[in-house]
Amino acid sequence: MTSRSSQGTAYDLIVIGAGCAGMAAALFASLEGMKVLLLERTQWIGGTSALAAGALWIPNTHLASGTGDTPLDAKQYLEHATQARGSEALRARFLSLGGQAVGKLDAHTEVQMRAFDFHPDYLSALPGATTSGRVLECLPFDGRRLGADLLLVRPPIPEFTVLGGMMVDRIDIGHLLKMTRSWTSFRHAAKLLRRYAGDRLRYPRGARLVMGNALVGRLLLSLRQREVPIWTRASDATLVEADGRVSGVEVTHDGRRLQLTARRGVVLASGGFSDHPALRGRLIPTEVRHSPRAGGATGELQQQALGLGARLGADDGSAAFWAPVSTRRRRDGTTAVFPHFVLDRAKPGTVVVNSQGRRFVNESTSYHLFGERMLESIDGARPNATAFLLADHRALVTYGLGMVRPGGRGFGPFLRDGYLVRDATLEGLARQLDIDPATLGATVDRMNRFAQSGMDEEFSRGTTAYERNLGDPAVRPNPTLGAIDTAPFYAVRLQVGDIGANTGLVTDADARVLRGDEPIGGLFAVGNDMQSVMAGAYPGPGINLGPAIVFAYAAVQAAKAGAASIERKLP
Repeated sequence: MTSRSSQGTAYDLIVIGAGCAGMAAALFASLEGMKVLLLERTQWIGGTSALAAGALWIPNTHLASGTGDTPLDAKQYLEHATQARGSEALRARFLSLGGQAVGKLDAHTEVQMRAFDFHPDYLSALPGATTSGRVLECLPFDGRRLGADLLLVRPPIPEFTVLGGMMVDRIDIGHLLKMTRSWTSFRHAAKLLRRYAGDRLRYPRGARLVMGNALVGRLLLSLRQREVPIWTRASDATLVEADGRVSGVEVTHDGRRLQLTARRGVVLASGGFSDHPALRGRLIPTEVRHSPRAGGATGELQQQALGLGARLGADDGSAAFWAPVSTRRRRDGTTAVFPHFVLDRAKPGTVVVNSQGRRFVNESTSYHLFGERMLESIDGARPNATAFLLADHRALVTYGLGMVRPGGRGFGPFLRDGYLVRDATLEGLARQLDIDPATLGATVDRMNRFAQSGMDEEFSRGTTAYERNLGDPAVRPNPTLGAIDTAPFYAVRLQVGDIGANTGLVTDADARVLRGDEPIGGLFAVGNDMQSVMAGAYPGPGINLGPAIVFAYAAVQAAKAGAASIERKLP
């Protein structure tokens, strides 16, 4: 992307990995006046961040003024959510720097965000939880401002778009579903469609970016405005060490092997261990075979850091964060992996059962806790690792099911390829799923009783603010519970997917990689390369992207302070 001859080989800071964490680190470094280089091994900018919903969990920013949240509440909530596991210093640093990092981006870059008006913390029954202010999202972004660089932004998951490439967010989805019943929604939808039609005359995709694509697009434009060089297809990066300090990187780019100097250090933001065969085999259960991540988290740089004396953190019960996923073969032969985050499994008229036809989980719990329950070991086995999300016809038409969109039309292909299973009776559906019909029938009978009373006597579905927010507010007495009684009946097969690493390199509170109790000079880790501050817990949406930005800021501040310290020591 950038000519080497115009950039030279000496930099203040070199950042490896152009996802949210790496892009943020490069941007913060540039804002501090550093000469910085951003390296990316793939052809795309954005990594998994570009595929994500784009939420960032960062408490107590200026965007949340007036919500009533306090630093003490956030501290209390995070301590309870993590059960005080992990580093207290890391938690304190995250909470204290979050507002500064967001304020810096807001004041000096194109990374403009807003706080959700209402978005409960996932563990909303814990002390210190709140229903607003901590979850941020980027404003929709006009990708046309990137010019040709728009085609560098990793495209979203196709199944999350409509009409072959139009991105939509939570607001758009609501208007699209109501466009025939509301004049306001019709105008909103018509505007989206006109814009998309115009975009497709110029680009192979929509240029209106939302969610994770908006975050990546805004970071990329900000880096371009500051003339930060970005090298894509920069492969085989090797850390260079001199006198016990990481002093640079060797990398192959444009067919040449180059040695680059990093005066203030190297920041690892390469995505973590998730695709490293040996580490994945050791840390991830064999039942986890699919992921909606971008891929390419090779773990190679983490392995190099381990060779320099670094260490991986404890897995805190889970080496990764989880979500239930469903899979389908695309026309091009690739596998679509659809994460069931919020759209279907907590809606009225649905239930999740294991291969025995029994419920095993609160369907409205967070996707990470849902995945943990699927992976729970019972008598040395994991009987819930394969499950089925069931819905009656009314629920399917109203809410959709996985990749099947609401409306009750267009699901013929899903039936033909087996992604969606349908039968006129629950008994017939059970037989197709190889489930005992009597067991499934008893499960559904209990759910129908719970729907009538509004009380889930087995798993307390729909009892917290977060859970009720995932339901249908028009349904009473419990927005997550509805009778499963309208034939035909449908099912989608669920498996566990990994959505990001929890285990990473142990760092101090400034994101400096540790050798024993001391930092390895010049080496930082952020994003999924770093041991998560969440210690295996999932307090809210964006607990990967929020800390990615905050600790990118911490790393740059430490690199700046370290350089000043070195300069003061010079004669």
